[in-house]
Amino acid sequence: MASSSPDPADHDPFERPDAGFNSLQGWTWVGTYGGHYLQCDRLAAFEHGFFTRRWHGREPSELVGHLSAGVSVHRPRQVHGALVLPASEASAAPWPEADGLWSDAGGQSLWVCGADCTPVLLADPASGRVAACHAGWRGVAGGILAEAVQALEAAGGRREQLLVALGPAVSLENYQVEPTVSAQLGDRERLEAAGAIAPDPEPGRERLDIRRAAMLQLLDLGLDVEQISICPLCTVAEPDLFHSWRRDQVRAVQWSGIVSQQAEA
Repeated sequence: MASSSPDPADHDPFERPDAGFNSLQGWTWVGTYGGHYLQCDRLAAFEHGFFTRRWHGREPSELVGHLSAGVSVHRPRQVHGALVLPASEASAAPWPEADGLWSDAGGQSLWVCGADCTPVLLADPASGRVAACHAGWRGVAGGILAEAVQALEAAGGRREQLLVALGPAVSLENYQVEPTVSAQLGDRERLEAAGAIAPDPEPGRERLDIRRAAMLQLLDLGLDVEQISICPLCTVAEPDLFHSWRRDQVRAVQWSGIVSQQAEA
């Protein structure tokens, strides 16, 4: 069974004499004194980051210093649901049960974690408000992305200007599910046409791309494809970079966070 944290003897994908690793179109690895984290170019105006297993053992209270200074830390206790809370309700332990947060003040850093589920970061350039969601299939089926979009809109944002990044998660090739799972994510023909589901060699199973299913929901909410970025990295296929529950069956996660730019309330 694979280790739940990086071993010093593991291959470090960033110990290379060139910058060849920084070749993901639309995404950029940012190097700091503490390590590398991934940013979405579409959200470049916002302080944010998708962290890797190389940061194992470091909590948001420490990671936030690599994104910004002088901001508060907000995180939920994730339960694979669809509840999205204002960040001010998740400012200290015991963390509230939820799978998403939206900023209701300036200088808030919002955090979610995962180990195959999709970390989703949303930002409104006009208001400076942000949201962060942990979107597994249950969260997507439960409408967590709609909850986040509606919360930002109710606070003064506009969905037609939102920018969304769907971070590293399990890919279609590595996510085997029962058809009853896919059936909860939307119209089957649309999911197939979008490449969100595909046949599996094993009877009674199929493959699911949860990020493409999530993107379909965002499009149904009125967002345009140009507002959304999907990271091409698969948590299962990149053992040097990411923890994966499906690959290792070990409870370990990587964190993703984004910082609000809105004015202080």
